[in-house]
Amino acid sequence: MSATADGLTVLVAARNEEERIGETVAALRRDFPEAEVIVVDGRSQDRTAERAEAAGAVVLCVERLGKGEALSAGERAAAAGPLLLCDADLCGSLLPLQGSEADLAVAAFRRRVGGGFGVAKRVGRGLIRLSTGVAPREPLSGQRFLSARARAVCFPLAPGFGCEVRMTIDALRSGLTFEEIDLDLDHRATGRDATGFIHRGRQLVDAVLAAGPLAVNYRGLRLPLVGWTTFNRSDPGITLVMLLGFLDDVLGGEERGFREHLRAGRTTGMLKLVGIPLVGLLRTRSLGGALLFGLSANLLNQLDTRPGRCLKAFLLGALLLRRRGEGGSAKVAVLLLPYDLRERVMLGDAGSNALGAMLGLKSVERLHGRARWAAIGTLAGLNVLGERTSLGRTIERTPGLRGLDRLGRAR
Repeated sequence: MSATADGLTVLVAARNEEERIGETVAALRRDFPEAEVIVVDGRSQDRTAERAEAAGAVVLCVERLGKGEALSAGERAAAAGPLLLCDADLCGSLLPLQGSEADLAVAAFRRRVGGGFGVAKRVGRGLIRLSTGVAPREPLSGQRFLSARARAVCFPLAPGFGCEVRMTIDALRSGLTFEEIDLDLDHRATGRDATGFIHRGRQLVDAVLAAGPLAVNYRGLRLPLVGWTTFNRSDPGITLVMLLGFLDDVLGGEERGFREHLRAGRTTGMLKLVGIPLVGLLRTRSLGGALLFGLSANLLNQLDTRPGRCLKAFLLGALLLRRRGEGGSAKVAVLLLPYDLRERVMLGDAGSNALGAMLGLKSVERLHGRARWAAIGTLAGLNVLGERTSLGRTIERTPGLRGLDRLGRAR
């Protein structure tokens, strides 16, 4: 399928690129005169937006940082049709990419300029090969042509610098055609200094996360699911709950809540609804313990609809039920909270169910007799409230809870 310039949109993610963005946009306008060039400016502190607009680009300013997020915002603003992705500091022509017959055509730099020791590139290549059997030469190249079919498959992109690795994985998994083309290009390469190694370290982490399971959040951002970090070596029951949630993350459908799962019949959600209380029964050897275990796991799962909400609830519950020797899970939650709040990762069902199950076990150990059944009644009421209306709406309508819920979010 050979593309024409008709309907082509060029997307450029830029931040603090005032020195080169004007030349980059001017070259793109010369090579693709019929295409719209959209520069997505991610909170630049210089004249990037002004110079891009002066060179003939449409400038879209976004508050979120991250290459994948910026390109996804640009894609939502672009007209239907193929896309050409280009780095903001590029020198050279990308015309050969447009002439490719492939759904995804990637530029391979003919000449190496700067760079580190190739660790991030080798890891990116290995992740793609592990997922698809294909080992591209330039897994991190940001110069890419996507047909309309590839655009539909790959967007929204994975966040940060993992977007290129996941883009290639998505295209190959979907059976789309792929080609790398050697081009005489140049860009401002990072060196072997502290700044360069920090940049490549971020590339490495983002690529690893992007190659794993992803999900789209309420804002339309596609984020890595990191619920697997809640596995508990000392408690196989918690790890089993995490695995049940992970199955629902990866294989689950659109069903939400008890009633939808019951109507749908055999779903991964139904497996959780049966499996988690059963794990609780085996773990606690009591009906009350199983109820606390299952209701806690489901409640935190219902809360995992906005950034940081589930983790804040877990940390508050862990503080109220704290006991010696239970700091490990809280440490994981504290480490994940900043990334969750900034919408760089999501817990998913694996994480939220496992954290809820941890609180359930703590409740079993701390609460007895009437206190335990009072807790069961409270949790059951909250679960019913979430099923019939929405816990999120209740939180938004309650001033104190609303303030705590929004504390620390990016926006």
